Amino acid sequence: MLKIFKQIGNALFIGGLNHSHSGNISVKIGDKIYITRRGVMKGFLTKRDIIRTGIKNTWNDYLDSTEINVHRAIYRTTSSKAIVHCHPPIAIALSLIRNEIIPIDVEGRIALPKIPVLKCLKATASKELEENLPPLIEKYRSVIIKGHGLFSAGQSLEEAFHYATLTEHIAKILYYTKILRSN
Repeated sequence: MLKIFKQIGNALFIGGLNHSHSGNISVKIGDKIYITRRGVMKGFLTKRDIIRTGIKNTWNDYLDSTEINVHRAIYRTTSSKAIVHCHPPIAIALSLIRNEIIPIDVEGRIALPKIPVLKCLKATASKELEENLPPLIEKYRSVIIKGHGLFSAGQSLEEAFHYATLTEHIAKILYYTKILRSN
């Protein structure tokens, strides 16, 4: 498991979807959650940076990501088995001016025909996120939290990573198209 956490953490960092210490990655296996430790550099994960905790229990919460309860809410109420939370700059920028992202490219329209933008009074580690994000993740697989970042989910970390990177790719195509049209 460490190998895939390291690969995805590094790819998120190198791909510019996270800065050095942002985001978190988790996997649900049975009633256990494995999640990146609070405050670690996702591009350079070690074995000690992956924390095991429970779907209901709060043991190890002082080490878990600050978003652990959001991950728990997603796992409790959806079919998801893996979550990637990252901070892609173009998608975040678009979230500040749009209520949803509708892809204009073929691949985007096929895989993620709509990406909702969820506006919350407290956009990080909040009860509001715990309540409102899971049904959107279940339906759309990738959701941007207005001004904060995105959560994507799937049956594997590879699938959740795919949706996260595809969301930023869709956002870049929208952004570049707008720039090109203005010239």
